[in-house]
Amino acid sequence: MTILHLRRARTSLVLDARGPGLPRVVHWGGDVGDLDDDALRHLVDATVPPVVPSSFDEPPALSLLPEASAGWSGRPGLAGHRDGRDWSTSFRLDGWDVRDSSTDPGHLTAGGEVVGVLPADGGHGGPGAALLTVRASDPAAGLTLTSEIMLDPHGLLTVRHRLRNDGDGVYEVRELTPVLPVPAVATELLDLTGRWCRERSPQRHPWPHGAWVREGRHGRTGHDATLLLVAGTAGFGFGHGEVWAVHTAWSGDHVTVAERRPTGESTLGGGELLAPGEIRLAPGESYETPLLYAVWSDDGLDGLSDVLHAHLRARPGHPRSPRPVTLNVWEAVYFDHDLDRLRALADRAAHLGVERFVLDDGWFRGRRDDTAGLGDWYVDEGVWPDGLQPLIGHVTGQGLQFGLWVEPEMVNPDSDLFRAHPDWLLAVPGRLPPAWRNQQVLDLGRPEAYDYVRERLDALLSEHRGISYLKWDQNRDLTEAGHHGRPGVHGQTLAVYRLLDELRGRHPDVEIESCSSGGARVDLAILARTDRVWASDCNDALERLSIQRWTGLLLPPELIGTHIGPERSHTTHRVHDLGFRAATALFGHHGIEWDIASISAAEQAELAAWVALHKRLRPLLHAGRVVRVDHPDPAVWAHGVVDHDNTRAVYAVARLTTSVAQVPGAVRLPGLDPARRYRVRQVADVPAPATIERSAPPWLASGVTLTGAALARVGVQLPALHPEQSLVLEVDAVG
Repeated sequence: MTILHLRRARTSLVLDARGPGLPRVVHWGGDVGDLDDDALRHLVDATVPPVVPSSFDEPPALSLLPEASAGWSGRPGLAGHRDGRDWSTSFRLDGWDVRDSSTDPGHLTAGGEVVGVLPADGGHGGPGAALLTVRASDPAAGLTLTSEIMLDPHGLLTVRHRLRNDGDGVYEVRELTPVLPVPAVATELLDLTGRWCRERSPQRHPWPHGAWVREGRHGRTGHDATLLLVAGTAGFGFGHGEVWAVHTAWSGDHVTVAERRPTGESTLGGGELLAPGEIRLAPGESYETPLLYAVWSDDGLDGLSDVLHAHLRARPGHPRSPRPVTLNVWEAVYFDHDLDRLRALADRAAHLGVERFVLDDGWFRGRRDDTAGLGDWYVDEGVWPDGLQPLIGHVTGQGLQFGLWVEPEMVNPDSDLFRAHPDWLLAVPGRLPPAWRNQQVLDLGRPEAYDYVRERLDALLSEHRGISYLKWDQNRDLTEAGHHGRPGVHGQTLAVYRLLDELRGRHPDVEIESCSSGGARVDLAILARTDRVWASDCNDALERLSIQRWTGLLLPPELIGTHIGPERSHTTHRVHDLGFRAATALFGHHGIEWDIASISAAEQAELAAWVALHKRLRPLLHAGRVVRVDHPDPAVWAHGVVDHDNTRAVYAVARLTTSVAQVPGAVRLPGLDPARRYRVRQVADVPAPATIERSAPPWLASGVTLTGAALARVGVQLPALHPEQSLVLEVDAVG
C-alpha cells in the first residue's frame, strides 16, 4: 500500500498505489512541495472525487491506463481481444520499483506503508532522472502490463506501456494509449495542423466535453501533425499561463487525444494508431507503445519549450559541434548536374563563409527528373563519368563538408529495382497504391528489400569517405501500406528506425537530416536518430516565420534547418528583400538555398555579412533560451534567444502586414534579468532596412540602456517597419 511522489525541476507526479488495481494518478503538474508521509496521504484523500447520484457506488479510479472495470466510461486505455474474448481487463498491481539514476540507490519495493519519494534535486543534490516501473497482470485475460514512467531532471515526463500475451491463442491489440490527468482549470486547447509548404499552423479553441482526437494516417508524422497538444488556463500565451502538453514520439500512424468527461475528468494522451490486425500477439509476445512525452509549465508556452529544449540538449547524441552553415544546391541547379557549375558554386560558397555543401536530387542512375531512378542507388555514369569523387574532392578541398541527398524508402516504377522486384512494394496484393510524385514505397519489412537498401547506402558511404552528411528525404504518404497481405505501417516504421540505427553505427561521423516533403517527419522518435529536420520545403520568409516559430515549440533552433531562399520564392512566388529573408533564417541551423553563382556583387557582400553575423551569434542562438513575444498587434511578431547567464540576447522584430494602428506600440523584450542593466542596439554587422531611416526613433542610432525589468514591462518603440521587413536587435549586459 503505497503513495509515490516523483519530483524534478518544479514538477510533481503523485500516484496512489494503495489499492489492488493500477495506481491512480493523483496529480501531474506543479511541484506540491516536500510532503511527508502524512501530508501525502492527506493530499491523496483530498483529491478523491465524491460519489454523486446516478453513478457508481465508489468513485472511478483514473490510472495511466483507464479501464472500464475501474469505472472509466471514456476512451479505453487498452482496446483488444482474443477472438472476441478478453476484451475488457481488470489489471491487478503485482509490484513496482523506482530508481534514481543520479545516485543509483537500488530499488525501493512496495510493502506495508512505505511511501516512495524522490527529492526534487535529483537525490542528494545530484542531477538525474527518476524511473518508476509498475508491473500488473490480469490472469483471467492472460495479459501482463508493464508501465515505465520517467521524470527527467528538467521536469519532462515520459510514459510507455508494454503488454505481454500470457494466455492461450493470439491476442489482437487495437489500441494501447497512455494518458495523464489535467485539472479543470485548463479550459483551452491548442495544437497544430498544416499541409505541404504550410506546416505547423496553430489552431486554438475552448475545451468542451467530449474528445478532441488528432489522428495521423500518413504512415509518417505528417504535415498536419499536432506536434504538441496543449491544454491551458484561459488566455495562456508564450510568456504567461499554466499549460500542460503531450507529444507522441512516433513516425508512423499515431493518435493524440484530449478528453473531457461530464463526470469531471480531463485527460491528455497519445499513442500509435493501429490498423485492424496490425498487432497480433502470439503467446509470449509483447507490444510496446511509443513514448508519450508530457510537460507542464506555469510560464506559458515558452516554459514548455524550456523543458523540452533542455531535455533534447542533454541527450548524449545531441549535436555538440557548431552547426555548419549549409548550402543546398537544389534551387540552384535542380536536376541539371554539371561538374564545372557545381565546382563554381562550391567556390562561391566558400568565399561567402558557407561550411557545408549538399548535392541534392539527381546524382543517381536515370534520375533526370522526378519520374525515374528512385531505388537505383548507383552514381549515374552518364552524368558523372568519373563518379562523385571529383566534386567531393573539390568541395572538401575548399574546406567545406560534403553532403548528399537520398530517399532510400522509395522507388519509381521506372527503375531497374522496380523492374527486377515489383513484389518489394508496401502494397495490398494485386494492386498498387495511388501514385504520389511518381513513386511507391519499398517494403522494408521484407528482409531482402531491407538488405538491399542497407547495402547500397553502406557502400555509398564507404566508397565516398568525403560524405559527412545525408539529407534523408521521404516524399509520400504510406497509403494502403500492405505487408504480406496485412497492415505494414508499424513494421515499416520500426524498419526505418533500424536502418538509421545500423547506418549510424557503421558510420558514426555521418550526420543525417530528416526531410519528408519538407516537414512531414518531425517527431522525437526520428530526432533520436537524426541531427536536424528540414522544417518545410517553403523558403518564403513570411511563411517561414510561422513555420519556424511553431516548430520551435518542440525543437531548439539548432535542430531546425532555416535557409535563405532566392528573392522570389519558388513555392509562393512572393518577393522579399535579402534582409527579411536573412533575418528569418538567422535563428536556426542556418543555410542558403539559392543560386549564389548568379547574384550581384552587392548581394554577395550582404549575404556574406549575414553569414558572418550568424557565425558570431551561433553560440548564443544554439544554446540560449528561446523567448517569443506576446504582442497585442497581430501584424508585429517578435522573438529572441537569451543566454542562460542573462548576459547577452538577440531579438528579431518582424512586420507581417499593415497594422490598424499607425504606431502598433512598444515591443517588450522578455527573458532578461530584471535587476541588470542592458544596452540595446541594432546589429551593426548587416544593413538595416533602408526605409526605416526617416522613421527611426532617437535611441536607435546609438542604442539605449535600460534594466531588464523595464525592457520586459515597458519595452522599446521601433521604427515604422514596412510589411515584410525585420529588424535585429542585440542586447548586452552593462557592468
